[in-house]
Amino acid sequence: MEIKLVNAEGWLKDVYHCLLRIGKNEFSLSDVYGFEAELSKKYPNNNHVREKIRQQLQRLRDIGQIEFLGGGTYCLK
Repeated sequence: MEIKLVNAEGWLKDVYHCLLRIGKNEFSLSDVYGFEAELSKKYPNNNHVREKIRQQLQRLRDIGQIEFLGGGTYCLK
C-alpha cells in the first residue's frame, strides 16, 4: 500500500500516516480531523489545516491509496 508514497514528503506523507494510525480500513473525515492539533503544531504557518487535510485526501484518492465512499467516509486500499 505504501509503495506509491515512498518518495512522498510533507503533508501528503503526514496525512497518510495519520490514516494508518486510525487503525481501521474505513474511516471518516472526522477521524482524520482528530489529527488537526498535531498537524497544526507541525505546520504552524498553515492557518487552514482542515482544508489542507481535505486536499491531501483528494490527492491520496487520485493516486489510488484511498477510496471516497461518500458522506465523508473513506477507505484505505
